[in-house]
Amino acid sequence: MYFWIANCSLAFLLCVFCAGIVIPKILLIAFRKHLFDLPDERKIHHCAVPRLGGIAFKPVVFFTIALLLGVNMVLGHSEMLSEIGNDVRPLAFAFCSIMVLYLIGMADDLIGIRYRAKFVIQILCGVMLIAGGIYIDNLHGILGIHAIPLWLGYPLTILVVVFIINAINMIDGIDGLASGLCSIACLFYGLTFFMLHQHVYAMLAFATLGVLVPFFYYNVFGNAEHGRKIFMGDTGSLTVGMMLCLLSLKLIMCCPDDNTGNVHPMVLAFSPLLVPCSDVVRVYLHRVRNGKNPFLPDKNHIHHKLLAVGMRQSNAMITIISVSIVFILFNILLALYLDVNWIVLGDILIWILANIWLTRRISAINKKL
Repeated sequence: MYFWIANCSLAFLLCVFCAGIVIPKILLIAFRKHLFDLPDERKIHHCAVPRLGGIAFKPVVFFTIALLLGVNMVLGHSEMLSEIGNDVRPLAFAFCSIMVLYLIGMADDLIGIRYRAKFVIQILCGVMLIAGGIYIDNLHGILGIHAIPLWLGYPLTILVVVFIINAINMIDGIDGLASGLCSIACLFYGLTFFMLHQHVYAMLAFATLGVLVPFFYYNVFGNAEHGRKIFMGDTGSLTVGMMLCLLSLKLIMCCPDDNTGNVHPMVLAFSPLLVPCSDVVRVYLHRVRNGKNPFLPDKNHIHHKLLAVGMRQSNAMITIISVSIVFILFNILLALYLDVNWIVLGDILIWILANIWLTRRISAINKKL
């Protein structure tokens, strides 16, 4: 137990340290090469800001895991190698999918890529997860459905992968929001996998949390006028989104034991992603209803609504992250006493009512103006 606590802690601390070194260097390169995210009528920032922060994410996480594996072997500890060996197939395909999205995200940040091409790549990444043996094979009672056949599980997995990746990408609209929500999710997944004795996945979650912490600092507290502010860009949102896909789908396939109090697997897997996923569904339906292209950006996300009612960016970010934490904690608590379908229904109703209230509040403000 202490061995894995040490490794998870080191994974987190090494990623914080390495990302803290790499991100300022990325800022320097971005300013020298004039690689900026320029403001426009849809964006909230008012000056040029580098959007290459996500370039640090994948290399730092992979370097940290490889370094800790090597150090463990030098010290004569083979436990980490043994756990990786037990999951080498899913980890190999997952790392390949993250690498592909990393390259696509970097290309999008630098030269731009059509959304159709990105969808094709995301589908390919879902196929790679399935090839690694990670897919949805059981709904655990959602709508009364338990085990599902492969012909249904495979396309459902691809749909969920594309959905989660784009949910994380689309929620990245104000400072600290995407990184804050993903940090909460990684912390929760890390603790859950640790309790389930899936220590390699716990290390991946804590390592991802480690790169998000220094990025969050530069993204939220960095001064754009002094060249200290940075965005994660598609490189960051796509790779972190893929990591969260891996962790959430793997969690579905893990049977909870006494260490998690027999909490429903679906609650454990998707509660941390509830806010971005619920928001993207609402935005998609809103665009379709208004005859707009559902894949083109607008200003109808939950953070735009909070800004429209007069909240500052920082307050909107804190509010949304707090709501996510509350959803996670309450869903886990309710899962001990209620059927999962009632929890899902309750989450949907709360989200709908909250958005109706925000919409009416915005209408009232606009009428006064």
